[in-house]
Amino acid sequence: MDKNVWVSVAGIQYGGDPQGEKIEIMTPGSYSRKRDMHCLTYDEIAGDGGEVTKNVVKFDGSMLSISKTGFTNVEMIFEENKRNMTNYVTPYGSLIVGIDTDRIDIRESDDTINIDIDYALDVNYEHLADCKIKMEIRNAARSMI
Repeated sequence: MDKNVWVSVAGIQYGGDPQGEKIEIMTPGSYSRKRDMHCLTYDEIAGDGGEVTKNVVKFDGSMLSISKTGFTNVEMIFEENKRNMTNYVTPYGSLIVGIDTDRIDIRESDDTINIDIDYALDVNYEHLADCKIKMEIRNAARSMI
């Protein structure tokens, strides 16, 4: 895998809407690997004001963490069949977030990494939604499909 990559991230939350609420971004990023740990960095631009959040994603075969700094600040840890708690800091206040991960599937080829995560999300100790994250990391030399 090259250092320069394209990152596609789709998140779906199944709360009250059976179709789910989908958020999707596609952005350039930077990828590295040290021993068995993969590291991905990319910026996410949100809101009308163009607020930037820097994302650092680290993963191996059994764990994935997403650290966000900037407009929002959080470190979310996903471990299969494990519940992790974190503090999600926004400009409007902080929330206690629980992440109960059911499944992490990481598939690698020479120029692509695909990641699927299924998890339950709660906020302030109340179930909010069942969620999915689909992430594709692809060499920048190849176009996104």
